[in-house]
Amino acid sequence: MEYNIEVAGLKRSLPLCRVNEDLYIGAFVIFGDVELTMACARDLLKIAPPHDVLITAESKGIPLVYEMARQSGENRYLIARKAPKLYMRNVFSTEVTSITTVNRQMLFIDQNDVDYMRGKRVLIVDDVISTGESLKAVEKLVAEAGGILAGKMAILAEGSAMKRDDILFLQTLPLFNADGTEKEI
Repeated sequence: MEYNIEVAGLKRSLPLCRVNEDLYIGAFVIFGDVELTMACARDLLKIAPPHDVLITAESKGIPLVYEMARQSGENRYLIARKAPKLYMRNVFSTEVTSITTVNRQMLFIDQNDVDYMRGKRVLIVDDVISTGESLKAVEKLVAEAGGILAGKMAILAEGSAMKRDDILFLQTLPLFNADGTEKEI
């Protein structure tokens, strides 16, 4: 089963993936799709609020924030990592529960990122917002670091996220029943 979507002027077919027996999601993956990444970054920048720095959660948002930073002439972006790295010092962390992750997940930033975003307008970017849990975790890290939340945005708002008025997005993505029909929200 697939779902056809048009976003940023491009058409893609998304395979439907089982989350549980009653819920399927359209797998939107920008990894390796340079044309889609560039187009989505361009269109997100058109609606982005004023900001000083971009941040995303590892990992699917990384090519997107890179391309947004490149297109807007920003020289740095931040990543909330899934695991602390050897180079990270004075690590800040928070827990995440995501629709696409089976186990408990943590996100981490280090003192260098905290120092960089403190007092700056921080724009949180993701590929897809569904439950909003990853977004909430990154927002918590930004607040703890002393960053000023400039806004939250994604390429797609999935399921009930499409009804939220606190996020900016390019397109909606429904949730699906086991037979491939769209779930009512």
